[in-house]
Amino acid sequence: MNKVSIKKKQPKNNQPLEIMKPLSIETRNAVLQTMAKLVEQERNEIILTNQEDLADYDGSDLAMEERLKVDDKKVDEMILSLNQLASQEDPVGVERFHFTHDNGIKVVNKTAAFGTILIIYESRPDVTIEAGGIAFKSGNKILLKGGKESLKSNLKIVSFWHKALEENGVSKDWVEYLNYNRTETQAFLEKPTQKVDLIVPRGGEKLIEFVKAHATCPVIVSGRGNNFVYVHEDADTDLALKVILNAKTAKISACNALDKVLISSKLPNFEGFTAMLIEALVESKVEVIVDKSLANFENTKTLQNEDIWYEEFLDYKIVIGTIDSQDHAIDMINKYCGGHSAAIITRDDETAQQFMESIDAAAVYQNASTRFTDGGQFGLGGELAISTDKLHQRGPIGLQHLVTNKWYVYGEGQIR
Repeated sequence: MNKVSIKKKQPKNNQPLEIMKPLSIETRNAVLQTMAKLVEQERNEIILTNQEDLADYDGSDLAMEERLKVDDKKVDEMILSLNQLASQEDPVGVERFHFTHDNGIKVVNKTAAFGTILIIYESRPDVTIEAGGIAFKSGNKILLKGGKESLKSNLKIVSFWHKALEENGVSKDWVEYLNYNRTETQAFLEKPTQKVDLIVPRGGEKLIEFVKAHATCPVIVSGRGNNFVYVHEDADTDLALKVILNAKTAKISACNALDKVLISSKLPNFEGFTAMLIEALVESKVEVIVDKSLANFENTKTLQNEDIWYEEFLDYKIVIGTIDSQDHAIDMINKYCGGHSAAIITRDDETAQQFMESIDAAAVYQNASTRFTDGGQFGLGGELAISTDKLHQRGPIGLQHLVTNKWYVYGEGQIR
């Protein structure tokens, strides 16, 4: 394993590091291109190191294990992400507003880098490249705090970051790995030993709540999924079946996976469609939990606690319920969903538009899988996170969103 410098213990003093001078867009792109070449060259080394992490993992969480695994496909996605980032325009220094005062003062607002971004994440070594790359391209210093289950993979990848930086004459301090345990992480969040401008937690609800409880700087919440599909009475049932199966089974570890289905009781052939849906889900090894109105269907379990409607499963599990009106569906989704994604299956465009405007979620769909809530799928070229907050950006946070802004005022001695 290549050596990589990591911060294990926090320094005793609390003096912030000197603010680093901005890197030109040419330098940032060169680092990303070098990193892409290194990842390709060291593909086998990354996969072999990841297999050590997989061998050490106890397999207690299926979604965690799925996120932990790095194979050739994931390496291809890492390389693609780096090359796409290198080809995109600089998000820093983009003019957003221009105004000339009556007295001649010129006022300009431009995008600016945050400064230092801390990314805290579980399991996924690809975050070390994809999220780190987006933050770096946006002109930010990167602090990475991965989970213990992926430590060897993360350190291997960070060693390549350091090599890419050094080959382009850039300090390794631009990408730093914090090898902290939980206690050390809490101490750093509460009293950072260096300047941190933004924190992005990527993981389950427990991680997000931990960060929110202890952080002393702004946090972008990459929140839970618990996504819903509402099958309206005017739905194409073949389409509904296809969308639901994809959203539930394509990748159970993703936050854009489906957890809840609401079926209109007015759907023609309601019984036949529901039976067909349950059968298809069971064939895909999904545990099907139903409300009391559907308790007579075979191969299902009847829900015993209404709180299950709040849960994000990240597992082969789904809840299906019956709904008597669109207003009821909207109320249920807004009450229980995680503010991530929700879909309606209907041929009635006016009904769909009303549903989409009424749902309080980052992404709303008509006749499509919630699995598309993703920066790459939305044309952003990747994502740092999927925010379920409403400030400063909602949904997938891409390169163009990972900036703050700055005012430039030009005068000739004007006073007020």
